[in-house]
Amino acid sequence: MNILSLRSLGHRIGRHWWPRTLFARLTLILVAGLVLAYALSFSLIAYERRMATTNLMLGYMEQDVTSAVALLDHVPASERVEWLPRLERRNYSFLLDSGLPGAPPDARLSSLLAKSIEQSIGKRYPLTANAVPGKGEHMQVHLRLSDDMPLTVDLRPRNLPMSPWLLPLLLLQLALLAAFSWLCVRLATRPLAQLAHAADALGPDLNPSRLPEDGPAEVARAASAFNAMQDRIATYMKERMQILAAISHDLQTPITRMRLRADLMDDSEERTTLARNLREMEDLVREGVTYARTLHGAAEQAVRLDPDALLGSLIYDYVDAAAPVSLRGSIGKSMLLRPVALRRILTNLIDNALKYGGNAEIVAQTLADGGVAISVMDNGPGIPEEKLETVFQPFYRLEGSRNRSSGGTGLGLAIARQLAQAINAGLELRNRAGGGLEARLVLPASIPLSE
Repeated sequence: MNILSLRSLGHRIGRHWWPRTLFARLTLILVAGLVLAYALSFSLIAYERRMATTNLMLGYMEQDVTSAVALLDHVPASERVEWLPRLERRNYSFLLDSGLPGAPPDARLSSLLAKSIEQSIGKRYPLTANAVPGKGEHMQVHLRLSDDMPLTVDLRPRNLPMSPWLLPLLLLQLALLAAFSWLCVRLATRPLAQLAHAADALGPDLNPSRLPEDGPAEVARAASAFNAMQDRIATYMKERMQILAAISHDLQTPITRMRLRADLMDDSEERTTLARNLREMEDLVREGVTYARTLHGAAEQAVRLDPDALLGSLIYDYVDAAAPVSLRGSIGKSMLLRPVALRRILTNLIDNALKYGGNAEIVAQTLADGGVAISVMDNGPGIPEEKLETVFQPFYRLEGSRNRSSGGTGLGLAIARQLAQAINAGLELRNRAGGGLEARLVLPASIPLSE
């Protein structure tokens, strides 16, 4: 494996491990910093406590060992054994023998103790020190009293244990600081989450979600800029709809005059062609205005109604016109719906299925989360996988001849998608396993009564 492969693997691992949200990243950085800071503080406290304990122990031992050696040197040899238990301490004891052999002391504390005893006793008692093999620090200092009796100071250096509440207290402080950091990061990143939510909510209905222009200066400025952007977009889209409506109104008059003149013409191929072109112009103008108005689809008031009744009424209109449309399944509950927008979506999907598939089968079902799925299926040729999203673009038609009699205006699916987004629904196309196309409309379990 070369260096580039290792670097690529490291980048993939890093992306997988590193959190994706800003909140999680800041929280991780702060908590990791607190943990490192507390670990360093605990290490410094432990080191300082060990040094203080060592200095304190050395000070006491200089006095105690010097006094004990002087006492043992002055009492009769027969009484020295009786004094040994009295002179014993937690860190050292005395032995009236040559002790155990061993290597010179190599531990820092043992070396300090040996030097301290040597300095405190003085050169009148020549002594040697050695480390005793075994678990933990253990050393012995050997000397001879004035009557040449051997004396061994058996040393087991021990640091004073830490208070049992010290570590839990530090952990409690760390937990409190971590919780406080989490809260601060949450409060600091909440405006960003609100901004993202408002951006997602700015859909085709152009019903803006106003952000509070408060908090830190940077956040307030970003919220103010976002609110101003929403207002500008809404203004531009309203102007576009007004322009399209005006164009539609202005085109109606010359189209009507042209149709009147066409009606006065003698029956001929030119008259038939002109009438067909005029109908196409009317369809294009009407669909264009409808597409612009779908931007305000959510302005329709939501009402509670029976979706099965709405579907039944829609299917009855098609069956009454001898169209091969059928309904399977039911929803079985009332819902808050925008019936005009929903009916227009389903009409466009059914018309599309009839035009390209020759039939339309509507399947209604309730989803596990309480939502509703309405599928419009046909037995037509389907759509290439790479075009399933492209066909939702305005004026896009798969039909290569660009003939409006066979390819339509290219706005039916665009209008359906716009209306679906306006009523907070999802619309997608997918090819059926056995052939044909399925247009699946997913309605949420509930929608607000008004936007």
